[in-house]
Amino acid sequence: MDKRLFFLLNMAQKKLFRHVDSVCERELDASVTQLAALMMICQQPGCLQKDLAQALELNKSAITGLIGRMEKNGLVQRASTDDARAVSLVPTAAGIAKTQQLKPLIAQLNERFAEEFSDDELLVVLRFLNFILQTF
Repeated sequence: MDKRLFFLLNMAQKKLFRHVDSVCERELDASVTQLAALMMICQQPGCLQKDLAQALELNKSAITGLIGRMEKNGLVQRASTDDARAVSLVPTAAGIAKTQQLKPLIAQLNERFAEEFSDDELLVVLRFLNFILQTF
């Protein structure tokens, strides 16, 4: 068994992202990044583009391109705010429907993990992942 923790974590993240992205493109005709953004916009309608960029850890040009593609695909709309420099985002009906289609795919992934590991093992994995998120 390979014990290079950092290497394995990096490779696992890349492999899982590629897999989920291809499933999302095939099943929902949207990238996993678009769907992550859409989930946040649906949870917080009217959120600012800069807050979405921060949550997804994207720079200005990347978030601008992402929102442009999502707008073109009819998933979100830009809304005006009191501050002309700020861009507020709201989901469209199609965007909301897309997140509803995403939920079973997320449930399937979580079930796949749960099939392979015991509850105690999953708690350790969750603690490990939360440690990384909180520490770095």
